[in-house]
Amino acid sequence: MNSPGGIPDARALLRSRLVLLLLAALFLGPLSLSFALYYGWHWRPAGQTNHGTLIQPPQSLPTTGSAAVLRGKWSLVYVGAGDCNADCRATLYFMRQTYLGLAQLMPRAQQVFLVTSSCCDDAYLEREDPALITVNLDSPGDSQVAALLALFPADRATTVFIVDPKGNLMMRYDAHAVPKGLHEDLQKLLNLSHIG
Repeated sequence: MNSPGGIPDARALLRSRLVLLLLAALFLGPLSLSFALYYGWHWRPAGQTNHGTLIQPPQSLPTTGSAAVLRGKWSLVYVGAGDCNADCRATLYFMRQTYLGLAQLMPRAQQVFLVTSSCCDDAYLEREDPALITVNLDSPGDSQVAALLALFPADRATTVFIVDPKGNLMMRYDAHAVPKGLHEDLQKLLNLSHIG
């Protein structure tokens, strides 16, 4: 209601200010709460979007020697014996299918087989996957090789690892799982990352 001189009365002015304050609280309240939870109390949602297992903390691999090949690109890595039993063959197939599924992103990734012993069934490896990089680590007594292999979890018979282009061992996947999970995670990493 306006007063006789055309000036809004105090009640109408108070009501419009309350409406404005209520709208501000509705907008800023949830934003302030989420900011406080995330930055103040370091709360993170419990759900996860990755399919693999994060390696915590990520393992920084050596920059020289046999590990040098694991730098510059996103690496899918298998660690195992070079005579390549049934588990090895299934894991390499799982890794190859993931790599091929990257399509136009393939130049930013690579497949690496770190061979720990009995190197190597070259005819099989070349026939099945010419793009596979094989690194022979079958050097008993070599302390650098032992140190590199010690950074990979011991239970790795059917495991594919992801190493980022800076040489950080960061995730692992069971080759018996659905390949779509590894493919989705790797594609997401490649799309979000500006390295490699």
